[in-house]
Amino acid sequence: MFREMRRRDRELSQAEAMDILERGDYGVLATIGENGYPYGVPLNYVYSKGKIYFHCAGEGHKTDNIAYDNRVSFTVVTRHEPIPDKFSTRFESAIVFGTAVKISDIDEKRYALRELIKKFSSEFMDKGMKYIDSAMDKTAVYGIVIEKISGKARKK
Repeated sequence: MFREMRRRDRELSQAEAMDILERGDYGVLATIGENGYPYGVPLNYVYSKGKIYFHCAGEGHKTDNIAYDNRVSFTVVTRHEPIPDKFSTRFESAIVFGTAVKISDIDEKRYALRELIKKFSSEFMDKGMKYIDSAMDKTAVYGIVIEKISGKARKK
């Protein structure tokens, strides 16, 4: 169902790809809409308990697309360094294919939002938890259930 990597010499192990997910700050979520066009949107996320969690407003382009077709891809790049004399780039990236599922369980939703606060605003946990409580009803949380992950890097 998924293609093999063309540049196998740059393929990372699954553990290395997961490490990229854990270290990354943001990724690009790609969805497909009713009009047939792909839509890629950068967003921050947290990888925890085998899922990629992100939050957003309860409505919009991304949520409409997920409602239409919840198959997604998610790309994270943790290093990017041009190599001018080689006309190339040192990089490391991970690509996930999976399904985006709206989190309706209140405990899992709170958990995901708390993990996002820990990742991006850990010095403000108390304030962040109050913010979560006040915004819980207005905030949508999705989890990407990973079906396939691959990692790729040029290190030299």
